[in-house]
Amino acid sequence: MTATLAEKIRAAGVVGAGGAGFPTHVKVQAKVDTVLVNGASCEPLLMSDPLLMERETASMLRGLSLVMDSTGAGRGFFCLKGKHARAMAQVRLALAELGDSRLAVFELEDFYPAGDEHVLVHEVLGRTVPEAGLPLQVGVVVSNVESLVNIARAADGLPVTHRYLTVAGEIRTPSVLKVPVGSPVDEVLAWVGGPVIERFRVVDGGPMMGRVLPDTGRPVTKTTSGLLVLPEDHNVVRAKIMDPEKLRRLTQTVCCQCSQCTELCPRNLLGHALHPHKLMRGFGASLLSGETAKEALLCSECGICEKFACPMMISPREINIQIKQQLREQGVRWEPRETPLQPRGVRKERAVPTGRLMERLDVARYHGHPAFDERTFLPSRVILLLRQHIGAPAVPVVAVGDRVQTGDLIGEIPEKALGARVHASIDGVVASVTADSVIIERNH
Repeated sequence: MTATLAEKIRAAGVVGAGGAGFPTHVKVQAKVDTVLVNGASCEPLLMSDPLLMERETASMLRGLSLVMDSTGAGRGFFCLKGKHARAMAQVRLALAELGDSRLAVFELEDFYPAGDEHVLVHEVLGRTVPEAGLPLQVGVVVSNVESLVNIARAADGLPVTHRYLTVAGEIRTPSVLKVPVGSPVDEVLAWVGGPVIERFRVVDGGPMMGRVLPDTGRPVTKTTSGLLVLPEDHNVVRAKIMDPEKLRRLTQTVCCQCSQCTELCPRNLLGHALHPHKLMRGFGASLLSGETAKEALLCSECGICEKFACPMMISPREINIQIKQQLREQGVRWEPRETPLQPRGVRKERAVPTGRLMERLDVARYHGHPAFDERTFLPSRVILLLRQHIGAPAVPVVAVGDRVQTGDLIGEIPEKALGARVHASIDGVVASVTADSVIIERNH
């Protein structure tokens, strides 16, 4: 029996490459009317998606076609910003040559967070995704550019073994490059010339939603979109590594309840019942409970409140993360409201321009158009985390001493669980197997 697309994607270990790593085989089993290709690349400094749209246009188109056929979608939109002129021209040319009336380009304005799924669906289709909901609920699948390329590869029986990422900031040669999943960050940085400053920290992802790595021995994962090398005292770094107790004390003493975090919150502007200033007030006074606390579950963690809105330079985002963690540990879920959501009339006027955001972040000096590194990067070893996705961690199916080749299965989805497979990304020998990771030493 011929495998379905969902089965091929599941076998290949494809997950959402642009965010939390939702297993993609679940998405393509839904029935929707529209598929959106998310090429917004709205995190400042990250450029791998526009370059991938230029270089892998045919694979991206094929991936989109496969997803549309699987979901029954009658329309597909390539969503990207006009400022990415070369990618835009390449996509328009490919669509003109293809002549498929189901497909079109949607040019996004240059604001943040244009790539947020809820925001993107509203911008393109005028539909509002329910609070704490998914685009599937309004008949839409949203897929990242690299995810579509991986879907096209999966259809040919090729698993996810590599990741495209941007390396930027205080680095000798800012670049976009393709690396094996599991590559140690320090080896990736060395490959492009290494940091140009002595005291630095590395952000995995973008300056808004990325996380600061504890050390550079950590691995690249399927969801690593960028590695940003920043001074250790940079404002992007400071808030992300602040001690939670210190953050609580600052909130109690500094928050002036100006409500700017709420006024500029993208989810609040879509009509969601999220009021960060109320969460800050309750958290600071240790009075947070009931329905107000639950609002934290609606936060997308985009960082507008922290990096752009707050005049006191404290972090509603980090407070929301703490509250969400507590609620999830208690098994609390958001209960959908029956009243239809009404986006606010000032939504367009309060969109945050990317240029202004970059100035506020103090990263404009790192902005540019990094070239694609054509060289083949091979690390000395890979550290393959068994949980690089939403859901249960994969179960190792190899043992120390096993010889593996690129593409071999090394981690299987637990029975009846949501998860994603993990595959060897280099040829080598299994050096370590734990419940968390498999380490492969490269053949020399």
